[in-house]
Amino acid sequence: MLYAVIKALLSGVIVLAVSEVAKRYPGWGGLIASLPLISILGIVWLWRDTSDTARIAAHAEATFWFVLPSLPMFLVLPALLRGNVAFWPALGASCLLTITLYALMIWLLPRFGITL
Repeated sequence: MLYAVIKALLSGVIVLAVSEVAKRYPGWGGLIASLPLISILGIVWLWRDTSDTARIAAHAEATFWFVLPSLPMFLVLPALLRGNVAFWPALGASCLLTITLYALMIWLLPRFGITL
């Protein structure tokens, strides 16, 4: 149980750091958010829990493929906000786009022989 609490606290500290830095320096907050810190932590936790290199390799590859459909959100959201769309509708539309692109990725990848 302590292990799970430590994992949760460390992950939460990263999110806190991003939001606090972004209040003063949006670019630096974006840089911290873009670092694959959570992915690295996930890989480290997975290694500690399983020591299964095949599982870690599959996890890292799946992470790569699932990052791709999330990227347009970071262009659509600012475009909508700059186009005077209110925050919540802009965020909702960006999330809906991301969900749609995730579904498309899940449907499309097996057609190219990529299994996640």
